[in-house]
Amino acid sequence: MHEKSATFTYQLYTGTNELAPALESLIERAYEARENAYAPYSEFKVGAAVLMDDGTIVVGSNQENAAYPSGLCAERVALFAAKSAYPKRSIQAIAIVTNTGKTQNEAPSPCGSCRQVMLEYEAIQENDITVLLAGSEEHIVRIHKVADLLPFGFTPKDLKKP
Repeated sequence: MHEKSATFTYQLYTGTNELAPALESLIERAYEARENAYAPYSEFKVGAAVLMDDGTIVVGSNQENAAYPSGLCAERVALFAAKSAYPKRSIQAIAIVTNTGKTQNEAPSPCGSCRQVMLEYEAIQENDITVLLAGSEEHIVRIHKVADLLPFGFTPKDLKKP
């Protein structure tokens, strides 16, 4: 047996003013997007904003449905909208924010499906996507690449036949 470990480094910010202006704006847009969430069942509103390589920001919010699991997470709403509208552009960063309350001082953690989608876009474009997670504007986590969130994920390259 061989024991190994997987670790990653992240930064914790205590205010949006500590971020570069482009990332500060991205967080603000994610908070605005959160207001459009349709979450009558969970009451857990999530907003996401995607920063493209030309400075364009595309937003999304979670959309629930009575026919669970027909809804969609904010991250995937924003990512799919971004890549549908701008297929040739690469994604630089994504900000994901939640509503206040129980998670106010905790950063949200993307679900496995969202992590896989983010990882695939990161792999396809062959450059890292910064991930910002915020439960409040006083508690922001910055992760430098999606692969850190899903260390054993798979990409299109893994699915190709030898």
